[in-house]
Order: sequence, then structure tokens, then C-alpha cells
Amino acid sequence: MKIIDAHMHFSDNPGFCQVALAAKHENTSGHLVQAFKENNIVLGIAMGTRSRKEDPEICYPGIIDLAGEFDEKNYNQPSCIAYCAGVNGTKLNSGKMEATLEEYEKLLRTKQCVGIKLYPGYESIYPGDKRNYPFYELARKYDVPVVFHSGDTASSRGLLKYSHPLEVDEVAVAFPDVRFVIAHYGSPWIVDATEVAIKNDNVFIDLSGLAEGYFTAEEYCRKNRGYLEHLKTWMAYMDDYGKLMYGSDWPLIHISSYIGVIRSIIPEEHQEEVFFGNALRVFPKLNALL
Repeated sequence: MKIIDAHMHFSDNPGFCQVALAAKHENTSGHLVQAFKENNIVLGIAMGTRSRKEDPEICYPGIIDLAGEFDEKNYNQPSCIAYCAGVNGTKLNSGKMEATLEEYEKLLRTKQCVGIKLYPGYESIYPGDKRNYPFYELARKYDVPVVFHSGDTASSRGLLKYSHPLEVDEVAVAFPDVRFVIAHYGSPWIVDATEVAIKNDNVFIDLSGLAEGYFTAEEYCRKNRGYLEHLKTWMAYMDDYGKLMYGSDWPLIHISSYIGVIRSIIPEEHQEEVFFGNALRVFPKLNALL
């Protein structure tokens, strides 16, 4: 079965080195490309984080750089890696919004930039904050989805009120022709994320980041049986596996083990769409990269 990883990271951020080692991986481009081959992962969508430039008035896009300094004109990251341009919400108070949006449009005009990523919770700005609206307009213009960090934050300094999945409902209603993705199933607010996806045709869920570190699939399933049954219950309640996409949150997890965990909670007849087909519908620019 071919796999698309709809949520991962591809950054030279020093903090990811220790995280990768804890998951028995290396945070290097070559290591990840080999792991993709071994697990039949044909494409990954990396979430842009750090910006290439700093300016007090312009919010430059977060990009990917694990394979070297990012080159927007001559894409120099692996061909199996697409990305979402990250938004630093703390920079959106500036008066140079036109200049900011032009920086994002430069990337969205390229085939490798397949979405936009916002980080509520890590940043104190709600999805429904009007400062974000120009990015939703861009998503509509370029037919790309907007991915929200949702649920728990890796940092204790994050503010959970901003990352609650119910916050996505407001923008889904305001922008019915834009696709929105609730990352990490909004965990631990699985029930709320499920309801937002059921209610709104334009809301989808990725299954990344539901575990961390190294484990065997069997070990994780045994130790976390209650949590996984909870997930299965609400996925069955939603009764629409077309809403779900596989994602890993690499380098936070061991790739093959995490695939095994997610396969254990997705009915076999829906695995191809969850692991592959749904990402092509939610991120249509991926089709040109296959």
C-alpha cells in the first residue's frame, strides 16, 4: 500500500535531533528518504516552521530546510517532500500585510507548496482572529488547505484555549469553500474534533502526533488500549473515513511502528483512502508531484 504522510516536519532545528534519536531515527534528509522507501511512503507534507528572513514588520513564511538552506526558486529539498508554508501569528500586527502576503504567494505559485500551516496554541491567536483571514483568502485563491495545530502543545508555555478544535468551527463556517485540517485529531479533544468535522463538509482531520518516541506497534496498542478504543469509537461515530488522513509528526515517532498503530484502528476497507487517497483530495497539488 502506498502511503502519503500528511503531517511531518523537515527542519534543521537542533531540537529535532534529540527528538529523532528518542524515536530511533536520525534527523537527516538522507535517513528520512531511506525510511520513506522502506515503508512505501511516496510523499510527505512537511510543516513549515522557521522563516528564512527576519523583519519586524513582515511575517515571512515558515519553510523547510533539513536538506540545506531553502531555495524557493530552485527547490532543493527531496522530491518526495512537499510542504505547508508556516505562519508566525506573532508577526501579524504589522502594517505591511501586502508585503507579507506577497511572500506567501511566491511560494504558493510553486508546485511544492501545497498548503498553509497555522500554530494556534503555540501562538496566542485564535483561528477565527481576523488577522488570519487574508491567509484563508490565499488558500481559496490557490486551492490549498489550511492546517491548524490543534489540541495539546509540546511546550508547557502553550495556551490550550487557542488550540481547542472547536475554534475551527468558526472559520469553517466563514469560509465554506476553503478546506481546513484539524491536526493531531485535536487530541485530547477527540469528541469535539469529530463534531466539527461532521458538521462542516470542509473540515478534515489528520492522525499525526498521537504518540511519541520509540515503541513497537504491539506494545503501544497493548498499553494504550483504552485511548485507541476511544479513537475507534468516535471515528466509527463520524462514519466517514474520507475525513481522515494518515500523518506521523516525524521525527517525533518511529515511522514503521506508528504506521502499525494507525493501521490497527482503521478498518481494512478504509486504509487505502486514509493512508493515501484522502490526502490527494485535501491537498490536490500533490497529484502533480506523484
